[in-house]
Amino acid sequence: MMKIQIGVMAFLVAISMASLFEFGMASPNTVPAFLWSPHLQSTNEAVNYQVISAKDLVGSVFTQGGWSNFLCSEKKKLEQPVDVALMFIGRELLSTDVSSTRNSDPTLVNTLNNLFTASNFSLAFPYISAPEEERMENLLLSGLKEACSNNVGVSNIVFSDSCFVEDGTIQKLSGLQSFKDHLLTRRETRKDGETDLVVVCSEGSESKSQAGQSHSEHESISELVNSVEESGSKYTALYVSDPYWYTSYKTLQRFLAETAKGNSTSEVTTGCDELCKFKSSLLEGILVGIVFLLILISGLCCMAGIDTPTRFETPQDS
Repeated sequence: MMKIQIGVMAFLVAISMASLFEFGMASPNTVPAFLWSPHLQSTNEAVNYQVISAKDLVGSVFTQGGWSNFLCSEKKKLEQPVDVALMFIGRELLSTDVSSTRNSDPTLVNTLNNLFTASNFSLAFPYISAPEEERMENLLLSGLKEACSNNVGVSNIVFSDSCFVEDGTIQKLSGLQSFKDHLLTRRETRKDGETDLVVVCSEGSESKSQAGQSHSEHESISELVNSVEESGSKYTALYVSDPYWYTSYKTLQRFLAETAKGNSTSEVTTGCDELCKFKSSLLEGILVGIVFLLILISGLCCMAGIDTPTRFETPQDS
């Protein structure tokens, strides 16, 4: 009971600090991350308020979170083994959304709050710099190879088909039910001391509505966690948001859709909206200002170059 109260206080402190620094430390480029496990016995309920990179987050998960202890064969410690390491990669949650209900999913925040505070081991990272050069799932694989330099001790690695991983040998599953079936199958075939790595990437609310899918992020997290708990497997879980690539691909898809629609019709839209007019007017003003600035500088230089006498001699009388 005391650990739950401490976990609740840690999560509330993380939300409070995120609210205080909403217009300072937090920015649209920072995302939250939460690591928890009800099976790892530890009194470590900590919140890291520093702004760290996504690569440093992966390193902290393997060191502070202890993932290297059961994912690396040379570092395995059988005192507190786990059967499954879950990783949920969201697409829309930002650091500012944790402390505010505006432009966020309150149900997702409540789900993470309940899982985080009910765990014996928990770590919170409210401010993670959104990765812009590499996707979060690839950073996880790179961190796994760096942490387990000699031999990776993961017996089975599974990614959702919505994850973009460079390794083509990794098994991918489609649909939430396939993950549930996989977890039940592995529960029967998994040997003692083995750990499975399961990574689920969200497709975003817009992609789900277009594809007709009904599972949101909080539903996927809740159902998978419940499935693992019902199977009797011990687990540790990490949630991190990676909205940069989702936003980029969403913008690209919208642009390609509009282009295809324009090419399919006989009349292509060439109008200029209010934003276009504002940008064009601003550009024209900048160009005119540059021209006048050059004229002013040239005039000042010419005036400075005029050499006139400071006094004139009086004419002599003839």
